[in-house]
Amino acid sequence: MTALTLSTAGAATLRADALVVGVAKGAKGPVLAPGAEAVDKAYDGKLATVLDALGAAGAEGEVTKLPAPDGLKVPVVLAVGLGPAPKKDEAYDAEALRRAAGSAARALTGTKKAGFALPVESAEDAGAVAEGALLGAYAFTAYQGGEDKLAAKGKKNGNGAKLPLAEVALLGAKPRDKAYKAAAERAVALVEEINRARDLINTPPNDLYPESFAAVATAAGKEHGIKVQVLDEKALVKGGFGGLLGVGQGSTHGPRLVKLAYTHPKAEKTLALVGKGITYDSGGISLKPAGHNETMKCDMSGAAAVFAAVVAAARLGLRVNVTGWLALAENMPSGNATRPGDVLRMYSGKTVEVLNTDAEGRLVLGDALTRASEENPDAIVDVATLTGAMVLALGNRTFGIMANDDAFRTSIHEIAEEVGEPSWPMPLPADLRKGMDSPTADIANIGERMGGGLVAGLFLQEFVGEGIAWAHLDIAGPAFHEGAPYGYTPKGGTGSAVRTLVRLAERTADGDLG
Repeated sequence: MTALTLSTAGAATLRADALVVGVAKGAKGPVLAPGAEAVDKAYDGKLATVLDALGAAGAEGEVTKLPAPDGLKVPVVLAVGLGPAPKKDEAYDAEALRRAAGSAARALTGTKKAGFALPVESAEDAGAVAEGALLGAYAFTAYQGGEDKLAAKGKKNGNGAKLPLAEVALLGAKPRDKAYKAAAERAVALVEEINRARDLINTPPNDLYPESFAAVATAAGKEHGIKVQVLDEKALVKGGFGGLLGVGQGSTHGPRLVKLAYTHPKAEKTLALVGKGITYDSGGISLKPAGHNETMKCDMSGAAAVFAAVVAAARLGLRVNVTGWLALAENMPSGNATRPGDVLRMYSGKTVEVLNTDAEGRLVLGDALTRASEENPDAIVDVATLTGAMVLALGNRTFGIMANDDAFRTSIHEIAEEVGEPSWPMPLPADLRKGMDSPTADIANIGERMGGGLVAGLFLQEFVGEGIAWAHLDIAGPAFHEGAPYGYTPKGGTGSAVRTLVRLAERTADGDLG
């Protein structure tokens, strides 16, 4: 991953390949943000005028490259838009800093070292800039050819594509201050795990299947002191995990339930995180139509987020116990596949009539939620690319939050907004439960088409232990980005929900579960 340093140099003395400054959108044109003073001086106080003449307005994500004048030790100055300038005596929003740093890092692909002189008035600001720059510098290159002469020089990979920005030097961040150092260390650990989740999501399904995903989790557990338990097909049969087995029985790659347990000796609370891990979703016998299969390697994004969050909690040494449950299966059609009309007996003992094999995520989650509930955690949060209905409701950038406790739902929504992950609270209307009544089994796996995302949440609620606070995050929209990159968001896997889960763990460690 891109290296991060807290530089003791000033903007005028830093030796690098580029220097990033911020520019905001003012009432009468672009306005330079704090951190750009020395650079503006090198332009004889006319940097804003020059940017205005070039058509720069300071809009969010806008990038303008300029040749550096005499007086600077860099050849290039990059001005990145922060969006509307804050009101007098107000600071720049952390998410604005994150996105600007991400846009700048993406624009500096192929660069070895860049200084970031964005507004940093606190350790939190430094952490936001670091997060954005490191997230923006992400690239998935594992399948792009071998080494060549350009790769050896560190400029391009074997496919001829430029390599990501190699080093971020953060200016104005007080390298000797404990709070700033802690913010930088947190950013590195968090982003490394988000990028690990992104890598998993982007990995082709012929290489990432339940067994190989479980192996990755096992290796990470050994590295970071996390206890890992993997239930294979035999163990799932013995335990009666009918949901996982039913979804996975059509594939040559058998299902797995992976438990990752991070514990702290002084922890007073326990969080259980449950992730949907469908490593490839064909829809099963209820086959997806043409055009809907190509990105279905991303249907394990929930499990990737849970995995990354548990490892991040361990790396940060949070004073909370965090247990992750990865419900892993591959949903394929075959002579052995579950058929519409089949009845599965779940781990809870509840029977489910499968009316649509493409509503499979809720089946594997149901088993995992019941198993997680047996350990009586203080709260359970599941994360899943669960329904297209949620994308229709909230779009591609916002995830939905459902819960059996209004205060807990509100708390998670506030946390998600705080860390820069757009989300929205959604209800669980009791009247929609009747649509899942089955004449054959205890419940059907689908109900009314309208409000389908809420119906899925109601289904999951059936498998949560009594008295346990539970929330469901449907990340079907933001988990996988198919458009052009923006801010710190790349094309492909995004690592959605990792930051929310980690901040939830931090708050829980501080005694504020919500």
